[in-house]
Amino acid sequence: MALLEEISQVEVQPADKSSINKLWKIAGILLVVTIIEFIFAFSLPETWKWMKISIFIGLTFVKAFYIVSEFMHLKHETKVLIWSIILPMIFVVWLVIALMYEGGAILGMK
Repeated sequence: MALLEEISQVEVQPADKSSINKLWKIAGILLVVTIIEFIFAFSLPETWKWMKISIFIGLTFVKAFYIVSEFMHLKHETKVLIWSIILPMIFVVWLVIALMYEGGAILGMK
């Protein structure tokens, strides 16, 4: 019977409108960036391949920033934690670019 009394004392909290509006704002920003990506994908000619790739990479970083900062709550963490995630990521991206460049050079030699 004590469990039933404990359950009946649960109060339902009203929805926090400010956090819901913040989530809709972030979702709207992500939607706009995705729409811009689609516009560039279908409007730029195929001869501008490298420009198209550069735009996609840049806009992907913008979307990744919003997702990581808001939905994974990294925006509200200490700066040391943020840099401990960003700095290795920079080196991994550099490594991938360097390996692709070297692989292309080796393939070109054959």
